[in-house]
Amino acid sequence: MLKAEQIIAGIQHLHPEAEFVFDNDDYSTIKWDVLEGVAPTLAQIETAYNAYLKKEEAKVTAQAAKKQEVLAKLGLTADEVTALLA
Repeated sequence: MLKAEQIIAGIQHLHPEAEFVFDNDDYSTIKWDVLEGVAPTLAQIETAYNAYLKKEEAKVTAQAAKKQEVLAKLGLTADEVTALLA
């Protein structure tokens, strides 16, 4: 069962323009104030939430790779940078 934060993230991933309210992590209580198109099902929201998680994970991975690339260009290790910043 999805929690409120997961429902919100899934809906925002599917319909960023949507405005809605709901109670107690309960999909069946969603009241749509603004929604373009058809209301997504709980399964669609869960799928969208999982896609959102993968997208966020890819961002983190890309940022870490970029940091490693910069460190390599500078000829430093992560430990050396940590020591410099301490």
